[in-house]
Amino acid sequence: MLAIPLGILAARRRRIGQVILAAAGVIQTIPTLALLVFMIPLLGIGGPPAVMALFLYSLLPIIRNTHTGLVDIAPSVVESAAALGLPSGARLRLVELPLAARSILAGIKISAVINVGTATLGALIGAGGYGQPILTGIRLDDTGLILEGAIPAALLALLAQGLFEVAERLAVPRGLRLGAAG
Repeated sequence: MLAIPLGILAARRRRIGQVILAAAGVIQTIPTLALLVFMIPLLGIGGPPAVMALFLYSLLPIIRNTHTGLVDIAPSVVESAAALGLPSGARLRLVELPLAARSILAGIKISAVINVGTATLGALIGAGGYGQPILTGIRLDDTGLILEGAIPAALLALLAQGLFEVAERLAVPRGLRLGAAG
């Protein structure tokens, strides 16, 4: 809900866009454990700092892909929509976002899959989840316990990937999908 509008703003206003992309890039470069620890003084121990860290990590792929999807639209298409008298908001909603939908969905999919794996680290700050049996298994040198958390986390990442593939088929108009017959 925040990243797509930021990606649109980055595409529409080049100078501000560079600042937005740079800020999201800086956040992405902070090591996961460090970001989790930075959140503790602000939000305490447990789920809230983990959720905030995952939210921050999800921004860059979505902002970047939204920006790229919009910037890569052929200028002639946007000019044609303007020549038809479509106001800026209608052009965005009816022409530009549908054309950029594949790229935007790819950014959301990347964020979702990465966050599933990264969420297991939330156990380090008391957030629990699938990371808890992994950490306990490491402490006890118990491979079975490690797999008890790792396998469901991996399956959840695959499920997220599959659900976004289905969402892409539903959200992207047929003529814009790769390999679609004319």
